[in-house]
Amino acid sequence: MIVLEPVSVGEAARYMGVKGDPDGNIRRLIEETDVTVRMTVVPKYVYRVSGVEILSEGVRLPDCGIFLPGDDIKKHLERCGKAVVFAATLSAEADKLIRKAEVSDMAEALAMDCVCSSLIEQFCDKAEEEIFREVKASYRTWRFSPGYGDLPISVQEELVKALNAQRRIGLTVTPENIMIPSKSVTAVIGISEVPVHERAGKCEFCNMRGMCAFSAQCKEE
Repeated sequence: MIVLEPVSVGEAARYMGVKGDPDGNIRRLIEETDVTVRMTVVPKYVYRVSGVEILSEGVRLPDCGIFLPGDDIKKHLERCGKAVVFAATLSAEADKLIRKAEVSDMAEALAMDCVCSSLIEQFCDKAEEEIFREVKASYRTWRFSPGYGDLPISVQEELVKALNAQRRIGLTVTPENIMIPSKSVTAVIGISEVPVHERAGKCEFCNMRGMCAFSAQCKEE
C-alpha cells in the first residue's frame, strides 16, 4: 500500500502562483489542506506491459492494441523494446473536496486543487517505483503523457480503455478528453536494455517551456 507523504509546501505554493517563499498564512492553509486531502483520497493505479513497434507515423503497442501517433513519442521510445502503459488517480474524493471548498472559501479551494496536483505527482512517482520492483527494467524513460509534444490528448481514451481503468480504478474520459476524476494521470514509460535519458526532457515537450514556475526545477531533474 502506498502512503502519501506531506506535500512540499513550496511546490504547492508554486502551483498556486506564489513566487518566492510562501508567507505564514499560505503555509498554514497548504499544511491544513494537505492533511485533509491525504486523510480523504483513495489513490489507485493500474498498468500493463507491452512490446514496442516503431512505425513511420508513430508507435504501436501491440499487446495493448494502441497506436500512439507523432514524432515525439517515437523519439521517447526509440531505444525501448517494451513499455509500461500506466494510469493513476487520487479518486473522486479529491474532486468532491475541491467542489465543497468552492462553495464557501475560494482560497481554500485553490489550495485544495494545488495540493491535489502535487499529491497526484507524488503518487505517480511512488507507483512507478512499485511497478518497477515487479517489472524488470535495465533502464527506463520518464513518464510521457498524452498532450506532451505532438502526442494528441485524444489518446487518453485509448489508454484508459486498454487498461480497463474505468472498472479497475474508476477513471473515465469525457468526449472532450477530460479525465474524471480530474486529479488523474495516464502515461507511457519506456523500458530499454541500453541507457536512455531517464529524467531529462519533460520541458523539451511542454508547450509552456521556459514560461512556467517549474522550469528551473525541471532542468534540475
